[in-house]
Amino acid sequence: MPTLSRRGVASARGFGFGGRPPPLTSVTYLTVAGGGGGGIWFSNQIAGGGGAGGLLSGTAAVSKAVGTYTITVGAGGPTGPNGNIGSNSSFASLSIATGGGGGGAASGVGTSGGSGGGSGSGGGAAGTGGQGNNGGSGPGDAAGGGGGGGGAGAVGGNGTAGAGGNGGSGGSGTSSSISGASTFYAGGGGGSAITGSGGGGGNGGGGFGGAISSPSAAGTVNKGGGGGGTNGDGSFPTGSAGGSGVVIISYTGVVPRATGGTITTSGGNTIHTFTSSGTFTVTV
Repeated sequence: MPTLSRRGVASARGFGFGGRPPPLTSVTYLTVAGGGGGGIWFSNQIAGGGGAGGLLSGTAAVSKAVGTYTITVGAGGPTGPNGNIGSNSSFASLSIATGGGGGGAASGVGTSGGSGGGSGSGGGAAGTGGQGNNGGSGPGDAAGGGGGGGGAGAVGGNGTAGAGGNGGSGGSGTSSSISGASTFYAGGGGGSAITGSGGGGGNGGGGFGGAISSPSAAGTVNKGGGGGGTNGDGSFPTGSAGGSGVVIISYTGVVPRATGGTITTSGGNTIHTFTSSGTFTVTV
């Protein structure tokens, strides 16, 4: 009876000659920066929500010859009278996502970023092309709502003016299945309100906006969501920070050909998930 050679066994396992996995030459990635902090104001006025961290996805060439690739996972921006910008996330120089813009307070506009922060007064701040969207505008009055922060998938909602005015909703994030499950990332934070309701957080980790008698929420950790805006004169004067980012790298095959991050497998792929900064080192 014919016997299967060792070379045939190796080929049957998909590893090629000698049972070794093929060299790793290409990976797919998702890079999400830290979200911007929501605005907060202490004179009974409105504030905008933080913009989501920038989101980038694609394919990159890698090699064992280069070896180690530095991974940076950006922190969320702190809250403040004007929310602070989130920190960038990066997959070496192959993919650099820009931190989300902070929400603007009272008469201020949000700051630009991966997605722009919502404004207390005037137009929302700009997002970065290919990474996110603009924040929403705010009416700048003493009774309305601030603009929501932009998200990776949509602009932030505008706040409404006058008594009972509501904060704008945060812009929706974008869905990715790189982890093996469809997940939304990079939603914008909701704007705050004085007499109405704070805006909802964008799908993908955006925090909801607060009001006189209701709190705001921070952006979700490792989703790059923007923090919700807050009215500091209310019952819940603490503002909300943006959520930290994440970097995920995937390649074909269930035998790891690199180190770094938390390694899992799904759908015939090996996945490296970085929730904090580290290194991705190609070993084959």
